[in-house]
Amino acid sequence: MMSHGRGIGSGKALSCAPRTRRVCTALSGGLDCAAMRKPTIQDVARRAGVGVGTVSRVLNNHAAVKPSTRDTVLRAMSDLNYTPNPHARRIAGGRSYTVSVMLPIVSTDFYLRLLEGLESAFQEQRYDLAIFPLLDRTRLERYLSSHTLAYQADGLVMASYNLADIFDDGVLPTRQPTVLVDAYSDRMDCAYVDNRLGGRLAGELAVRLEGEVRAMWLETDLDQVFKTLVIGERREGFLKALAEANVPLAGEYVSPLGSHAARSVAGQLLDEANFPLTVFASADVIAAAVLDEAQVRGLCVGKDLKVIGFDDQPWSAARGLTTLHQPVEAMGRAAAELLLSRLAGHGGPPRARRFEPYVVERASTGHRSGM
Repeated sequence: MMSHGRGIGSGKALSCAPRTRRVCTALSGGLDCAAMRKPTIQDVARRAGVGVGTVSRVLNNHAAVKPSTRDTVLRAMSDLNYTPNPHARRIAGGRSYTVSVMLPIVSTDFYLRLLEGLESAFQEQRYDLAIFPLLDRTRLERYLSSHTLAYQADGLVMASYNLADIFDDGVLPTRQPTVLVDAYSDRMDCAYVDNRLGGRLAGELAVRLEGEVRAMWLETDLDQVFKTLVIGERREGFLKALAEANVPLAGEYVSPLGSHAARSVAGQLLDEANFPLTVFASADVIAAAVLDEAQVRGLCVGKDLKVIGFDDQPWSAARGLTTLHQPVEAMGRAAAELLLSRLAGHGGPPRARRFEPYVVERASTGHRSGM
């Protein structure tokens, strides 16, 4: 039975290399270089106390940014000597040296890590990122039809959602070299994690644990137009492992992103469950909601209730969450390298870079350190 939640909604002399930007301050009569690398958009966001999406909107002169916020971001850029303006390189080489990144949201650990991986490779080649949170089809069409400088990037990265699928011919109406990350396509370069394998590994672990098995899936339809296969592939692998072991799935639940909404769905799941119980949550962010709800109810996690997540976010170890590790930063970097090779002239057929997840067992499934 698929159940939808109700209302669902982390003292040597200084010698600076050519073209290397430094942010230096006076300390004890000398200079201290606080940054030995070119500042990134995330550095600006942290200093300004805003999200990277807000910094991107300031860079693109978006009208929706409040004047006070814009001033704060511009001041942070000035303090860090962050100057992504690509005019000189565009004039000299016929390029903008900017890559557009279209992704669902920028406020989750997963996408922040993905951006770090992308930026690590692009920055080495002196490309800047223009980030466009994808909210609906209208925004996509506006992006693709725009002729303003801010949108004239050399290449395009699509994260999680293959946006070409919404067009009749399955082809984006753009001449930009394009790469897909966090999803597979046989029609364009892509870097992805094998989510079916990850789901299978979670299922193989679940069937070894005592009690009934339930699952909680992260809802992934964006605006009911854009769809990603990521969670569906995890579900497919998980159910296959259970079927092969002749273990029934006692119930499954769907939760949109959001901690309060996920807590509501987790509560519904626990209300309907029999214990001992194993829960596979298809993303760590909703696995955390199960752990939070279990704590409120006084359940013994690792004994009465066992929880398996997926992602291995930076905070997952501290919470003792057993999860599927996926190399998010490495996947982002691989996608960037694929696009950079296209920009350098590679003209071969589509290429795919596949990454395998693996289980990291912790206390939430009864695993004890040192065992």
